[in-house]
Amino acid sequence: MKNKDQAQWYVVHTYSGQESTAEENLRNMVENNNLQDSIFDIKVPVSDEVVEKNGKRKVVQRKKFPGYVFVKMTFGDDETKEKHLWFMVSSTRGVTGFVGPGGRPLPLRDDEVKRMGLEVIEFEDLNIKVGDEVRVISGALENFDGRIESISAERQKVKVVISMFGRDTPVELDFSQVEKL
Repeated sequence: MKNKDQAQWYVVHTYSGQESTAEENLRNMVENNNLQDSIFDIKVPVSDEVVEKNGKRKVVQRKKFPGYVFVKMTFGDDETKEKHLWFMVSSTRGVTGFVGPGGRPLPLRDDEVKRMGLEVIEFEDLNIKVGDEVRVISGALENFDGRIESISAERQKVKVVISMFGRDTPVELDFSQVEKL
């Protein structure tokens, strides 16, 4: 039996607007079929967005990847278990199949998982400190270099000073958006 450390993230396609329903159905399927040793996490990444309607500001959660659910799982060592698990996930209500060649599961690479912010990065794993030079690896400021000004481990954020157009500009970024140079 494989453990959680060997689990990989896979992308599951859902019907449009049914991501939350598919996530709930997948969680129920895992619990009902005792698949906790094969499926460890299910996520529908969201971001907060401020919208203005009728002169009032409101924070709305928007799905980062509409039509997709992310599943952290391990497939069995033998082909029968792998096919069974593939069938169980694919036949869950609201799921149309895995993203990959021919609908076969294709795991996300580590850099894709980091860029999408699917896993919480522990401060100790980040290995940075105030004053370190970092590169922004995702978002609007991708490929810009900057210097760490402050770190908030509780909020999973760093304040980076980036030089743009001859001016130093402080920006707040997620741990997953930076890497040490």
